[in-house]
Amino acid sequence: MNYRRRVFYYETDKMGIVNHSNYIRWMEETRIVYLEKVGAPFDMIEEMGLVCPVLGLSAEYVGMVRFGDTVTVEAHITDFSGARMHVGYTMYKEDGSVCFRGESRHCFMKDGRVVSLKKKYPELYEKIVSGDTDETV
Repeated sequence: MNYRRRVFYYETDKMGIVNHSNYIRWMEETRIVYLEKVGAPFDMIEEMGLVCPVLGLSAEYVGMVRFGDTVTVEAHITDFSGARMHVGYTMYKEDGSVCFRGESRHCFMKDGRVVSLKKKYPELYEKIVSGDTDETV
């Protein structure tokens, strides 16, 4: 899925460059929009008693982004066992140049224990794995 967003002034530092922490926020925004698009919004997941914590992140800052730029975040599930999920991200500026690459690693838990969606919640699992598209939102 591709998620497009404009860079706001508050996301930049004194030099007018996007602060590094915002890329992590954009990863989360993209992940939330992805789950909504496939019919598995976070509020529904939480109503089922499930949580999806971040286990780890990797980030590579490739190019500068500034106030007023539009960034497209391309996200794909790169690995999903049903219990653990890895999401890869590539961010592009309007000219098509890559400005960021990253990955977030997650698991699904219920009552403090890791749970396999594939086994316990197969409908939710199928929504997540079958919804990966190149659609832009």
